[in-house]
Amino acid sequence: MSRPSKVGVVASECYFPSSYVSQEKLEEFDGVSAGKYQIGLGQERMAFTGAGEDINSMMLSALSNLMEKYGLSYSDIGRLEIGTETILDKSKSTKTSLMGLFEESGNTDVLGVTNKN
Repeated sequence: MSRPSKVGVVASECYFPSSYVSQEKLEEFDGVSAGKYQIGLGQERMAFTGAGEDINSMMLSALSNLMEKYGLSYSDIGRLEIGTETILDKSKSTKTSLMGLFEESGNTDVLGVTNKN
């Protein structure tokens, strides 16, 4: 009997908004010591969303990119873990929004949750 392939964590994807503020400029604006954000937090830039983006649109982009990049089929996914720093719309799980991408494949039984880090 052959061993199954693509078991476990097969792929991972991140999405970062394209808009950002320089941490150096933010340090100046906030009137804090130079390097507080850059050295203290280890950040050069802090990304933020535009008016047309929210947590669900970012996650839809990340999942779509992941599936295309790794050549995965929605019908082959059994578990989907979502990690986020914040959940702005607590009335609906981000994973629930992502399940719309699985409809065409007929895969409606995907385990997983949205994890707030």
